[in-house]
Formats: sequence, structure tokens, C-alpha cells
Amino acid sequence: TGKRDVKVLSAPVIREPILGGSGQISGNFTVQSANELAVQIRSGALPTSLTIVEERSVGASLGKDSIEAGEWAAVIGTAAVASFMLFAYGLFGLFALIAVALNLFLIVGVMSVLGSTLTLPGIAGLVLTVGMAVDANVLIYERIREELRNGKPAISAIEAGFNRAFTTIVDSNLTTLIAGIVMFWLGAGPVRGFAVTLSLGIFATVFTAFTVTRLLVSLWISSQKSKKIPAPL
Repeated sequence: TGKRDVKVLSAPVIREPILGGSGQISGNFTVQSANELAVQIRSGALPTSLTIVEERSVGASLGKDSIEAGEWAAVIGTAAVASFMLFAYGLFGLFALIAVALNLFLIVGVMSVLGSTLTLPGIAGLVLTVGMAVDANVLIYERIREELRNGKPAISAIEAGFNRAFTTIVDSNLTTLIAGIVMFWLGAGPVRGFAVTLSLGIFATVFTAFTVTRLLVSLWISSQKSKKIPAPL
């Protein structure tokens, strides 16, 4: 905070990383006040000493502890979801977990290519993505169950199950994607990080659910002589 004659000139708050060596100060400025502030900034140091209004020191371990807690929460949540999928859907649950793992690899890979940093909100976005990916696979398997109860053979039931679930999954993920875009557009800092991870997760979820999971199920059923669905499903 800079002061001159006991008058605050400007007190900007950094809400997101300053990338590329340039930033932007937003606020309720008029053209004249914006030009005056620009002149003061370009002029270099103010012709007065700075007054420290408030000073705080935050230990480096605080952020580290938060990240570690988030990582443990992600691990425990993922393990609980994996246990449920294996118990409820057996071999098909394993197929879903393979697809979810690839989902996470895709997200992290794209973020690495883009140079994005995985923050605590980003970890929350990954955990939410795992839930959405599992939900997509559960919906597919329940549709397959319905087709089996209607008396269709295994191959026909699998094909119909994926086809019936496609529209529902795309519609639900599309509404979430719209929310992610709005958060990225209007948010800043951590909110944007969460929105990026969530949006990438939506694309990865739809891709893995209808390519990886479908491929694994198709390869397995084609290799079985009896062409029967496993008992847990």
C-alpha cells in the first residue's frame, strides 16, 4: 500500500499468479483516474516512504500440510471407490478402474503439457473427476443390466447399454462443463485452477468411458466362449 499525504494511492491485491511479467489492476476507475495511476506507476518509486499498515508471516509448512492432507484425502477416497466398484461389479468394476486410472493420467499429462500447476483446488477437481468417471461407468453397467433382464444376449446387451447411456452421460457432463467454463471466466486464482482440472476431467471422462471401457468389455466378451456376463453384473 502506497501513501502520500496520508492518502492511499493504490492498494491492489494479487489474486492469481503474474505470468509473462505483466499484470492488470482492475477496479472502479474513471478514464482520468486510470491515466493518473498509470502515470504514477510508470514514474517509478513514489516520492515518499512507504508505511507498513500490516505485515504477516506464514510458515512454509502450512501450504505443504494442506497439499499433503488433500493428497491423503484423494488416496482414501479413490481406494473407497475402487473397493465399491470391485465389490458391486466384479470384473467390470476392474475395467472401470482401469479407465479411471487412464483418465487421471490424461488429465495430469495435459496439465503438464500446458504448464499448469496442480494446486489444492486442482486436487479437489481430480477427486471430483474420479467420482464423475465412476458414475459414468456405473450408469453404463446399469443400462447393461437392464438389457440383460430384458432377455438380450450378452453382446447385444453391452452394445445397447453403451448406446443408451451415451446421451445421458454427455448431457450431465455438458452441464458441468458449462459451470466449469463460467468459473474459469469469472473466477480467479484457485477457482480457475479448479475449473481447468474439472473441465479437462469432463473430456477425459467421456473419452475413457466410451472408448477404453467399451474396448475392454468388448475384448473380454469376445474372448469368452460362453459369451456370458460375470455374475456380479
